[in-house]
Amino acid sequence: FNTSVYNRQGCGSSACEGVAILNTLHVSEVGCIMLGPSCTFGTFQLVDIPIISAGSFGLSCDYKPKLTRILPPARKISDLLVNFMKKKLPFKDIWNNVYVYKKSSNYEILCVFDTSRNATIVINSQPALPWKGGHLPMDEPENPNGNTHKHNNGLNDLYLSCCFPTFFNLFFLLSSLPFIMFQLLRIDYYNLTKFYGTVKFEYGVFGVFELCQRGSLRYILNDRISYPDDTFMDMEFKISVMYDIAKGMSYLHSSNIAVHGRLKSTNCVVDNRMVVKITDFGWHTILKPGRDIWTAPEHLRKDGVSQKGDVYSYAIIAHEIVIRRAPFYTHYCSDPTEKIQRVQYPSGMSIFRPDLNFDGASEREIELYMLIKNCWDEDPERRPDFKKIELTLGKIFSNLHNQATETYMDNLIRRLQMYSRTLERLVEERTSLYKAERDRADRLNFMLLPGQVVRSLKETGKVEPELFEEVTIYFSDIVGFTTLCHYSTPMEVVDMLNEIYKNFDSILDHHDVYKVETIGDAYMVASGLPKRNGNRHALDIAHMALDILSFVGTFELQHMPGIPLWIRIGVHSGPCAAGVVGKKMPRYCLFGDTVNTASRMESTGLPLRIHVSQSTINILQRTDCKFEYEKRGETYLKGKGKEMTYWLTGVTGGKYNLPTPPTAENFQRLQQDLAEMIVSSLEKRGAGRKSFENRNTLSTKVGQRETASLRTDSPEYFHLAVADRSTYL
Repeated sequence: FNTSVYNRQGCGSSACEGVAILNTLHVSEVGCIMLGPSCTFGTFQLVDIPIISAGSFGLSCDYKPKLTRILPPARKISDLLVNFMKKKLPFKDIWNNVYVYKKSSNYEILCVFDTSRNATIVINSQPALPWKGGHLPMDEPENPNGNTHKHNNGLNDLYLSCCFPTFFNLFFLLSSLPFIMFQLLRIDYYNLTKFYGTVKFEYGVFGVFELCQRGSLRYILNDRISYPDDTFMDMEFKISVMYDIAKGMSYLHSSNIAVHGRLKSTNCVVDNRMVVKITDFGWHTILKPGRDIWTAPEHLRKDGVSQKGDVYSYAIIAHEIVIRRAPFYTHYCSDPTEKIQRVQYPSGMSIFRPDLNFDGASEREIELYMLIKNCWDEDPERRPDFKKIELTLGKIFSNLHNQATETYMDNLIRRLQMYSRTLERLVEERTSLYKAERDRADRLNFMLLPGQVVRSLKETGKVEPELFEEVTIYFSDIVGFTTLCHYSTPMEVVDMLNEIYKNFDSILDHHDVYKVETIGDAYMVASGLPKRNGNRHALDIAHMALDILSFVGTFELQHMPGIPLWIRIGVHSGPCAAGVVGKKMPRYCLFGDTVNTASRMESTGLPLRIHVSQSTINILQRTDCKFEYEKRGETYLKGKGKEMTYWLTGVTGGKYNLPTPPTAENFQRLQQDLAEMIVSSLEKRGAGRKSFENRNTLSTKVGQRETASLRTDSPEYFHLAVADRSTYL
């Protein structure tokens, strides 16, 4: 590889120059050279150096002592087989035919084929073969109706070993495979799917057949929307489908395949031109016979396949087409296993078959029904063959199509018009369903996100964040919510919040506000975004807060009657940024100091009061509406310091039935009072304290966990608390 000759990538201008170069290599003690087909043919006779040649070349190159050929596998195998077939060996005569397949198992090598000499070398001249006289049988069996080869009975199989100079060892088993693959490839008929070959995957070998885009006949019969009875599936079309299947089976029975063996509506497929074709034929010699509702009774009792059995399967398919019901439909039995059992073992003289009602049938339909009944006759010999079925269906079809009253073109135009009208109606129905679904999806989107945000997402796929110069934000939460949960079951907590927030949401519908989100018992509303509304954002939030507070004063908890619902409300106005965050479950989120301050207004407020900041009061004073409010004084807000705040108490001339706030302002005292009221209420509703303690509330669950933890040797976890500058457990 380091010589200048190799770098030239080929010889010069003539064979003589090439010979000189090769001889130079021989002098420099190169062991051998490798050439392509053309160089080998032109030079190997003129040089003394050993040559290895890749590829095929002239026959004059055969059997030369200084020339080694690297043959492709196909050439090696063909040479092996041809030589072995034509050679007379101690244990075989000359053969004219041979069938090859690969097998992975234990084997005994009888012969080795040397491709360098095209010679078969006998390794074992007296093998223990199971055939007569210890010889391999002839390539044509003595008993054509019997089993050709019976050597796969546990004895060693015959193998030939190909010995190649390129160190490849391949082993092939000589045996007889049926002609099924070759026969399938030769079949080409209008009502049979074309077979193209097989493909092997890790999990098996599969046949490759022609694709019919409309799917199986069973799928067509099930789809009554795309293929309605009044257009596609009228009597003429049903007979046409049955006729296609009969023609395909007639051709199949007259071919070398001779029988289908697994005929059913799922392997009758339909192409784009609505032509029915049969598939999955030819595998009865490889696969085990099927046992299903299409299988003939004689083959249910004794495994096997026959042409008369195919006629029975055809009758079951024809019954599916005529009544357009499930396969083997009967009014009295729906279990497929029971149907197979009753067909296989008839009771007395009565045989079990699908329902076929002659009442109300026309003369032509009765003729068709009689054909189906004859095809599923219990006696196979009395069933017609497919040639006779073809003739009968052709006669029925010609009688349906009366040339005296309607020509073929008139019939075709009429069917096209019916199909067009059906398509128009189907398009209208699908369009209306699409619009209804689209509107429902839009309504759901508008509940989750603002309308203009939804439209922006649909049009551009994104929402640009916005900065709003002035908005008003409302926060509220339930005072003592933890205490309420402590004495309520999980379902009662969910029902309580659902009932409260449904009423809050209905109040929001009467104001120009946008509900941002709810987290637990917290409720957040904003006005002035995403739609700007001047100074009305503070006005709408104030009216909404008064309406919510009025509702709370009259609301009663269903599972705790008599227990008041206390909420704290905080309102603040200022600038705010907003945008959609996230792709999964996207949320319209608000950002800025205004959001934090509104939250602080709520947390520093008092039960059943509307805590309003100075900025909101300033905006309300610029409006025509006269609100009533009380000065609370300076309130410390975390991160803001001391701010002047107010209590919103109503509107001049307005009728708001606001509840009376509780007198105790100490939060711990309020929690204690609320807990005592809840326990007293629950004890009155139940049968004393024992009934209360047996309730499956969150408090009892916590108590059970704490009791269980006390019984263990060590606690489940430590709770680390920090107060002032000291830390304690």
